[in-house]
Amino acid sequence: MSLFHNSDPDDQKQSPGVSSDPEDKTTVFATDDEQEALACSLVLSSVGISHHYSETQYGLALSVANGNAAEADRQLRAYLHENENWPKKPVATHDDFTPLLQPPTLLLIGSLALLYTITGPWSEHSIWFSNGAGDANAILDNHQYHRLLTALTLHADPVHLLGNCLFGGFLFHFFCKLTGNGLGLFSMLLTATLANYINVALHETDHLFVGFSTAVFAIIGMLAMISRGHRSDKRYLQILPFMAGAALLAMIGSSGERTDLGAHFFGLCCGLAFGWVLSTHQVLKIRSSTPLQATLFILSLAAIVIAWKRAFI
Repeated sequence: MSLFHNSDPDDQKQSPGVSSDPEDKTTVFATDDEQEALACSLVLSSVGISHHYSETQYGLALSVANGNAAEADRQLRAYLHENENWPKKPVATHDDFTPLLQPPTLLLIGSLALLYTITGPWSEHSIWFSNGAGDANAILDNHQYHRLLTALTLHADPVHLLGNCLFGGFLFHFFCKLTGNGLGLFSMLLTATLANYINVALHETDHLFVGFSTAVFAIIGMLAMISRGHRSDKRYLQILPFMAGAALLAMIGSSGERTDLGAHFFGLCCGLAFGWVLSTHQVLKIRSSTPLQATLFILSLAAIVIAWKRAFI
């Protein structure tokens, strides 16, 4: 694009113009962008300057009578200055974060499976379930809060174990890819524990629960909220992650004889809430801190060990 004056019309090939071609004319604008040429033509028309729209060997050109050249040049310069860098190009949001180590997916799945080989399925006579299962009475009346965490590591039968290991392991892997291993494990345990407490507080008494599925739905909620930050600015696209989370809750979180719908629901809700925190710019900036990731990872493992130690005191 260029603004210039050129009194030689011989290099122009006339095309249907806005006005008739005057005998003495000056080219005031040239470009190879047809939309830009048409916009400038509209500018001249809006201020009542008769002009000629033509094709040249350099592209498209607008020419006016010599007497109107100065005013046409002023109007076009003002228009181009006001519309410089408009419309603004959307800023590409590229997340180049990569965890220092691969997510501990096999460690998580292996630990759940190994513990099940020791504890076996649900049994009232098992010391593992009597001391570590979620029990509303024990938690609220006797303040045995360690059960909120130990219950996540126990499973009632092989079917629940297999489902949580496969589906939960898949989600946990990609979740840690986005957050880092320490932050991911810490966030998962924190939201799942909080969801279990909310569920217990609402049930108040005579409620027993075990299973890792609360953590699975917490991960679904956090992934939904984090993925919302990578959507375009169209509102209808931003609601899709929430719809996906609700659909998963309906499909796999509300069926089955021993399904705890409340734990799944509150796991999803807590995940959505904490996922908003994880998607903030401040948190995204500290993901690359190796000391932070290592500290959170160690604290998470220590919390599980301490919880089980307190269960047998």
